Amino acid sequence: MQTDISKGALGLGLGAIGVTMFGLTLPMTHLALQGFSPEVITFGRAVIATGAAGLALLALGKRWPVGAFPTLFLAGLCLVYGFPIFSSIAMQTLPAGHGGVVLGLLPLLTSIFAVIVDGERPSPLFWACGLTGAALVALFSARQNGFHLELGDPWLLAAAVSASFGYVLSARLARTLSGWEVMSWALVVTLPLSLVGLALTAANGIHAPDQAAIGALLYHGLISMFAGFIFWNAGLAIGGIAKVAQIQLMQTFVTLAFSTILLGEQIGIETIIFALAVAFVVWLGRKARFS
Repeated sequence: MQTDISKGALGLGLGAIGVTMFGLTLPMTHLALQGFSPEVITFGRAVIATGAAGLALLALGKRWPVGAFPTLFLAGLCLVYGFPIFSSIAMQTLPAGHGGVVLGLLPLLTSIFAVIVDGERPSPLFWACGLTGAALVALFSARQNGFHLELGDPWLLAAAVSASFGYVLSARLARTLSGWEVMSWALVVTLPLSLVGLALTAANGIHAPDQAAIGALLYHGLISMFAGFIFWNAGLAIGGIAKVAQIQLMQTFVTLAFSTILLGEQIGIETIIFALAVAFVVWLGRKARFS
């Protein structure tokens, strides 16, 4: 029992570190869009991340995981290309705070894919917590945007679906490989597509980027696309995919905090109230049993 509690706490802790790193992604996307197109951001960050991942694999003498190519490639399509391109397109017309729509749906969608793909069986209480948390964050985002649908919302939904499916696929592999290896190999197997994509989009997709835009692109490649997944995949594998995924409900508020710091967006008392409510739902979800 004590071992299970320790593993759960470790998984949640690692997941929280990953969520904090991911929380900067949308604000950084806004900054990167000042000098790069969504396509260049997607392929450019993939190439940067692959460089870091490849060096790490070589330095530590890691061998190719036999039989893992199909899952790695599919996870790469979702995480290396799907979420970045869809979210970058959405951020062209939406404020970073509106990304709460995506972030609120991610844990619930990840849990659904965990049931479909990985056979996890959360309890009714867990599902109730997931639905409540998603509803709270969606309500918060809707209130912030006047209860009207934005043009970028379908792209945000596509980004959420892509990321959630990719999380489950990579977390399955992270049970036999370390978390950083999973994302590293996924980047490596998709590198040919990344190089071709960058070559085709660079000419028209780079618009005199300043230091902030360049720094944001580097953050995407080294942190959002590489370092963040080291912690996130390990957390999902150790603590359980559906359970640790609930921590991502807090990513909305991490994003809002950094949006205030980097983009000047304001956080009021309503935001604090919603954050506390979501925190309680996450805590309650941790108590739910799995069969």
